[in-house]
Amino acid sequence: MITPVYPPKPVPGDRVAVISPSSGLPGLFPLPYELGLRRLREEFGLEPVEYPTTRKMGATARERADDIHAAFADPSITAVFASIGGDDQITVLPLLDADLIRSHPKPFFGFSDNTNLLVFLDALGIVGFHGCSVMTALGRPHRLHPHTAESLRAALFTPGPYELRPAERFGDTDRDWADPATFTAEPDAQPGAGWTWHGPERVVEGRAWGGNLEILAWLLMADRGIARESEAYAGRVLFLETSEELPAAEEVFRILRCMGERGLLRQFPALLMGRPKAWSLDRRNDDEAKARYAAEQREAVLRALAAYAPDAVAVFDVDLGHTDPQLVIPYGGTVRVDAPARRITVTY
Repeated sequence: MITPVYPPKPVPGDRVAVISPSSGLPGLFPLPYELGLRRLREEFGLEPVEYPTTRKMGATARERADDIHAAFADPSITAVFASIGGDDQITVLPLLDADLIRSHPKPFFGFSDNTNLLVFLDALGIVGFHGCSVMTALGRPHRLHPHTAESLRAALFTPGPYELRPAERFGDTDRDWADPATFTAEPDAQPGAGWTWHGPERVVEGRAWGGNLEILAWLLMADRGIARESEAYAGRVLFLETSEELPAAEEVFRILRCMGERGLLRQFPALLMGRPKAWSLDRRNDDEAKARYAAEQREAVLRALAAYAPDAVAVFDVDLGHTDPQLVIPYGGTVRVDAPARRITVTY
């Protein structure tokens, strides 16, 4: 078993890499990207450094791998941020130099398609940080969400425990990134109902593993980055979230069923399930439809747990995915799930 390593943390004034391991969307939508860069400078005191493919649409997998290598190898860079996700980072993984990256561990921040790189780092024993890509959380219209800002600041600069808390209000609707008016108003939000707990009243503590459910399914299909021996994940805390493509509840169940048939689900004594994004520009669900989508997804997850991990502690609607705010999860780091006290604590 590999002992996980927390990379050294940056300090204000440091240079941090901003790369696009998936899509070069900063080149198409500069407004949220430039806003995210400005916040890194002005609110966190960090100096972002771009790479050749950061704003390049259609960059090859080799070009993107070269940028990853350059960011990790540069001794003047103390952390690495993904600009945004995409859908083909899986093609970059075979090109990565594991020895180079293992020799230069750095905090990496990203989510969604960046689950690929987080899985890769985890296999090397390097703790990554799920969340806070530049164009999304950092490029949020109007202001950084206070919950996101507090979590990111702790993950960046402060080693040790950090207690997550449910959002009183959350949002999952999008606006046009090409319209400057998008960034002048507070995003739409609705009341949150807190977390929903399921399963035995016990305390679970373990290293976090998971990420975007659809990306994990692709990695499993490609047999890439995930240990074939399911026992390698025994005792870890699983965390999952679904994307802006709004996968159907039955598809969520089928992916989890396959993980169960592989013997994977039963290895995790606890599951943190991210609040599902239930609205997209292609599916503009009203409040009733959004509530129905979330309820159907929860039932699908519970159905899979009942079949394959009936003793797991499960917590639903944790703000760790494609909704707003977004809390940072230390990928490979320690997570404590305290069901009797209804508390979740992560170690940054």
